[in-house]
Amino acid sequence: MAGREPEIITEKNQMRKWSRAMRAKGETIGLVPTMGYLHEGHISLIKEAHKRTSLIVVSIYVNPGQFSPTEDLSTYPSDFHSDIRKLMAVPGGVDVVFHPHNLYDYGKSKTTGLKNGGGSSNCENSSGGVDGEVEKKGVMSCVEERGLGHETWVRVERLEKVMCGKSRPVFFRGVATVVTKLFNIVEPDVAVFGKKDYQQWRIIQRMVRDLDFSIEVIGSDVMRDNDGLALSSRNVHLSPEEREKALSISKSLLRAKFSAEKGQVNCRELRNLVTQAVDKAGGRIDYAEIVDQESLEAVEEIKSPVVFCIAAWFGKVRLIDNMEINI
Repeated sequence: MAGREPEIITEKNQMRKWSRAMRAKGETIGLVPTMGYLHEGHISLIKEAHKRTSLIVVSIYVNPGQFSPTEDLSTYPSDFHSDIRKLMAVPGGVDVVFHPHNLYDYGKSKTTGLKNGGGSSNCENSSGGVDGEVEKKGVMSCVEERGLGHETWVRVERLEKVMCGKSRPVFFRGVATVVTKLFNIVEPDVAVFGKKDYQQWRIIQRMVRDLDFSIEVIGSDVMRDNDGLALSSRNVHLSPEEREKALSISKSLLRAKFSAEKGQVNCRELRNLVTQAVDKAGGRIDYAEIVDQESLEAVEEIKSPVVFCIAAWFGKVRLIDNMEINI
């Protein structure tokens, strides 16, 4: 029922106790993991979860484990009160918001940094980056930099190395680890992820399969603004001019899809179509890959369902997008 205020739970044990009590009553639980600053893309995930379970838990937690010390954890947008208002407007409502302060705080750490809340983290950008101090120590996350004592990580070794994993080497390790934590705490029956983060969705699916989690992982289609830009919390950092230029991503992906459906199955030609459009608009390509939808292995010619994945910088904002091609 829209307008209903969700219960807000911040403690792990309380969250687990609630879930077990509900399941004992025969309820089913859907989990929608988020980092907050919610938009219509997140709302679409909640609506999808409503189709499959009787109760909904939305987690709001900016995960320091997926950011390196040189990335944008300290500037990640956050507006918790606005998030709650948006959740109250969702048809069917949300039962619980799980909003932990720090999932890596075990009560013995020397620092109390890395509190949840988006822009309030103490893991600021540091000098050196991957080519400097971090390289000497090995690539690390903000959790490791702050010395919180966490040293157990979940890795999906092959799928995490391609595409986003090349330029963000700690990202998927951090994602898989925090999602494992959330699964162990919330104990959902179903978890819904957005396909905009296509590689992330496939990694979580593989992790659940390999580790025998009794959870159904659902991928929900990419949500876009009216102009075609894929919805992202980071879009708020784009200037009006950068946003207009960033439309080159979705427009060129759509042209590539139409070209493939009309018989152009040479992946080099399709990649050139997209990269040239983004370059012309002033974007800086991180990667543009056409890969098998399940294995994420790059293909040279489309013979089965693929997905065209891209990451590009416009100004200081890194955007990702993708387009499934089913021919």
